[in-house]
Amino acid sequence: MRRVTLPATAAATVALLLSLPPRSAAAQQPPFSAALQAEIDRRTTAIAEKVTAWRHDIHQHPELGYQEKRTAALVAAHLKSLGMEVQENVGGIPGVVGILKGGKPGPTVALRADMDALPVTEQVDVPYKSMVRTVYNGVETGVMHACGHDMHTAMLMGTAEVLAGLRAQLPGTVKFLFQPAEEVPPRGGAQPMIEAGVMNGVDGVFGLHVGPGPLGAMSFRSGSISAASDSWKIIVRGKQGHGAFPSTTVDPIVVSAEIVSALQTIVSRSLDLTAGPAVVTVGAIHGGLRENIIPDSVWMIGTIRTFDPKARELVGQRMKQLAQNIAAAHGATAQVDVVLGYGSTINNTAMVSRFSQTLKRVGTAAGVFENKSGSMAGEDFSRFAEKAPGFFFNLSVTPPSVDLFGVASNHSPLFQGDDKALPVGVRAMSTLAVEFLVTGGVPRIP
Repeated sequence: MRRVTLPATAAATVALLLSLPPRSAAAQQPPFSAALQAEIDRRTTAIAEKVTAWRHDIHQHPELGYQEKRTAALVAAHLKSLGMEVQENVGGIPGVVGILKGGKPGPTVALRADMDALPVTEQVDVPYKSMVRTVYNGVETGVMHACGHDMHTAMLMGTAEVLAGLRAQLPGTVKFLFQPAEEVPPRGGAQPMIEAGVMNGVDGVFGLHVGPGPLGAMSFRSGSISAASDSWKIIVRGKQGHGAFPSTTVDPIVVSAEIVSALQTIVSRSLDLTAGPAVVTVGAIHGGLRENIIPDSVWMIGTIRTFDPKARELVGQRMKQLAQNIAAAHGATAQVDVVLGYGSTINNTAMVSRFSQTLKRVGTAAGVFENKSGSMAGEDFSRFAEKAPGFFFNLSVTPPSVDLFGVASNHSPLFQGDDKALPVGVRAMSTLAVEFLVTGGVPRIP
């Protein structure tokens, strides 16, 4: 596997440039020049160490959703130092928006990063390892950037510095959206910020997500790139009693075990999978206090991932039917609550058609690829993309020393992101934003 390296000279960058599609004289816009790309590359290289330092600092001080006060303060201070208009506590949460007005009139493009960490105890031995502890759902746990949001935030901070240095040349406005609570459906951080007006006047929005894969590789997809993500909770209530006399009880643990098994049949037996994949996962289950007491109740929680709207509705219906009927057969009851969360993230066809070419132009030797199917992960970038044409893509960040066949996924305590991917993301986001503005906004497909 080859390591990610930034172009050593402007000539290397020029060699990668592709000509833009011809446009009519009436719609002619200034070309995205090789000199402008070279300047983005130079500025990206110049701040690479600074971006890495931000990433390490954020990683070492992770904050859960809606608690990102330290991270938000770091972001806001940096944006203010660049001379931007900065909005803090956007939507009544630790959201930060930086507004960079270019030297010329033009469209408005938004760039988004999420800032929150997860209740995961880190097992990767790095100098900037998280030692933060918290109590989550009644359980003491570590806090870790196990989904790479530390990288997202640091890269967008770097992108802000690159673009601020090009302010006089920008024909339009850039909005930098630093969002809390991506990991906290159903509202997350996107919805409150949107309700506060952050997408007003935005003509297009870009975002990225890091994950396992060859270091520096980027991937994209037109249409659905992430699944709809819904949450659920089931409470099974039985009759408590002595573990030695189960006939005098209604055992909610036994009932719950049958429900867990039955839930696995929804996808395999109730859904038309030709319409799109689906997942029903039990993420936690709890009941009882000691070995010789059959408890009064058991609760379990989990997630539903779908692409097809009909499947999304049917899964909730089948969950209630199965859980309630199984419980009734044993003399117990089951309360089933399904909460709709994030919708599927839909990449705008015109945005992908034009700006996937940009990714290919600025990509590293690791390559830029089109995904054949969407990810089962959920993303509240979907809500930004509902308000303006969106383009969300993936950046692979696995260190070359890690075997890709056994690499830990996002949300694992062993998840790792290589710092060498940071300049790749800064360069990509900076170029996308500038090219969007210079070429006049959302492209038209011939």
